[in-house]
Amino acid sequence: MELTLLGTAGPEGLPRPGCPCAVCALALREAARGATAALVDGTLLLDLTPGAAFAAARAGHSLGGVRQVLLSHPHDGPAVEVPAGLPQPGRVPDGRELALLTGHRVRAVPMDSPGTGYAVTGPDGQRLLYLPPGAAPAGLTDDGPYDLVLADVVGRPDAVARLRASGAVGPTTDVVAVHLDHDVPPGRELRRRLAAAGARAVPDGTTLTVGAYEDVPDVPRRTLVLGGARSGKSVEAERRLAAFPDVLYVATGGARDGDAEWAERVGAHRERRPGSWRTVETCDLVPLLDEAGPPLLIDCLSLWLTDAMDTVNAWDDAEWAGGGERELRRRVEELTSALRRTRRTVVAVSNEVGSGIVPATASGRRYRDELGRLNTAFAAECEHVLLIVAGHAMRLRG
Repeated sequence: MELTLLGTAGPEGLPRPGCPCAVCALALREAARGATAALVDGTLLLDLTPGAAFAAARAGHSLGGVRQVLLSHPHDGPAVEVPAGLPQPGRVPDGRELALLTGHRVRAVPMDSPGTGYAVTGPDGQRLLYLPPGAAPAGLTDDGPYDLVLADVVGRPDAVARLRASGAVGPTTDVVAVHLDHDVPPGRELRRRLAAAGARAVPDGTTLTVGAYEDVPDVPRRTLVLGGARSGKSVEAERRLAAFPDVLYVATGGARDGDAEWAERVGAHRERRPGSWRTVETCDLVPLLDEAGPPLLIDCLSLWLTDAMDTVNAWDDAEWAGGGERELRRRVEELTSALRRTRRTVVAVSNEVGSGIVPATASGRRYRDELGRLNTAFAAECEHVLLIVAGHAMRLRG
């Protein structure tokens, strides 16, 4: 089964007409995208968009052989003209299946927002799933993994998480992002965001062979996200696991009685997390790293270090010289050794300090130095290291 993507953008295309934003300004040449539409084996058209006939011609195809046109999402703009000879577009009711004379079977998959997803099975058994923009499946049958999934990965990464949880997306499923809008700059940043979700994007006009092996992006097993205060490091870490179900969020800060501002910070973090994630408040990270289980998001190592330094009484010079420093080194080594041998996917957050003013106190300088050492040791065990500056990720490794 062959699939040609006549467009890969949101309903308004990319760049959006008249939009002055930076992302639209960068959407030039191969980064420019038409509204998403997919042509299956030249006979089934999923979504009819403006200029579909010209898009097909540019990709070396014709719409002359199309026998069925299906719509996936409500179109609130002007009516789209149906090219001469093309069947009138329709929609399959949720849960119903449509059998085509060509041997293709199309089942309508219910969504959690207006629109219809389509599960298409080819004559030879290949399976693809096409989801509308801004939507995730509301119900899936247990039919095993699809060969190819087309979804709004940027706008609804939780849709991919649901598909993974149900087994609809497996290790060899090719997840291709469509309905791309001006939320993420095209090019390197888009590729980086999608790779973190185990997905990819392709240019308009690309023809994919459903079921053929593709080099599925390899999600790094250990990632360290560094950054300064309010740099966006926690948001980046959460985004890296948004397409995965059953994440265990490890909060190392704990509760602070009577501190309303801290409680507000913790509450803001909780509200951002998907409802399927679980949270544990602990600084005992080694047992979690040694256990089998879902991905860990550790936020953050700097608070883990504060707890460890409190435990060894690192703020007292005599205690520090008398064995506290040695005990802290042991704890850091124990943590990094556990990270080295873990089988879990781990995304950890830490503060990057020491680039500016030297702390005025000896304890402040001690903490700054130890955090630098901890970050260095932890990063050495990670396949992927990012530095977040003003909300932008700079790749240091991986």
